[in-house]
Amino acid sequence: MADRLIAAQASVQPIEKKKVTNLDVLNEAYDYEKPSSFSRALRLELGEVVVLLISGTASIDDLGVTVHVGDFRAQLRRTYDNITGLLASEGATWKDIVRTTCYLRDIDRDYAVFNEERTRFFEELGLDPLPASTGIQAILCRPELLIEIEAIAMFRKA
Repeated sequence: MADRLIAAQASVQPIEKKKVTNLDVLNEAYDYEKPSSFSRALRLELGEVVVLLISGTASIDDLGVTVHVGDFRAQLRRTYDNITGLLASEGATWKDIVRTTCYLRDIDRDYAVFNEERTRFFEELGLDPLPASTGIQAILCRPELLIEIEAIAMFRKA
């Protein structure tokens, strides 16, 4: 059994992963007062295709402080700004986003505003086609957060 496991591991070649960060907009989670162990995003290169896996991102500033407490629209815009900053650090834009997963603390209360702001933001950027997306109600990692978004971007190396 152990020999088969070792042989299987020997035939697997890991994909190189690179941490993505943009300290101008968002701190690293391990810098929190109570550190959290995750990367803001990872860059994977699959031949000529680059994939960015962006972790759940929220209305957090460059010091790790929640901003716009109680203001859903402002939290959503800051979340978009943070994701935009992570994308930009790798030469990508929202036009490279293929999927988002959107976590709302209270989907009944906030979904209409969320959809209105998301539509406005995507129209401002001229996105067509729109990213695939899922909206989920969830308890978020901080009680003051109202929205968190994770994303996947894909593009070809220049």
